[in-house]
Amino acid sequence: MRLNNYVGFFRITLTLVLAMCLRIAPWPPEIAIFNPDWVLLVLIYWSLVIPDRVGIFHAWIFGLLTDVLTGRLLGQYALAYSLIIYICLKLHKRLRQFPFLQQALFIFFCLLLSQLLLFFIKNLQHPAQLKASFWLPVFTGTLSWPLVYGLLGFVSLFRRIK
Repeated sequence: MRLNNYVGFFRITLTLVLAMCLRIAPWPPEIAIFNPDWVLLVLIYWSLVIPDRVGIFHAWIFGLLTDVLTGRLLGQYALAYSLIIYICLKLHKRLRQFPFLQQALFIFFCLLLSQLLLFFIKNLQHPAQLKASFWLPVFTGTLSWPLVYGLLGFVSLFRRIK
């Protein structure tokens, strides 16, 4: 393995760890309901940009870590992340050619599918009501996609990650 591969692996892992830190940061309750799923956004970005390096295994591992960090049922985020990344890997060649607005629409549906799957799993444990605040991370995640895309694009271009 060449040095560039190690640097690329370190940068990918670092961005995912930073996303996990944003996920569990102690936000005030008024802001916490808007906190998007940063880990999923970063996983989607890397799976679209370098699908041969970031895939379902990474989604599963970081999903399990997110389960542990958030105190949720073990495997809940792992399942949701793996499913979303599988869809991204299947469609990554087409998605690269889509205009940015269509990519953002795809991100919206990925985040929505993830939220619905998490809600379904939570509802299996004990009945839960769907609140209006349930939809906020989906919208803020979609709106923050240009920021994630731009920042991670800068990180990947800084030293060409292959």
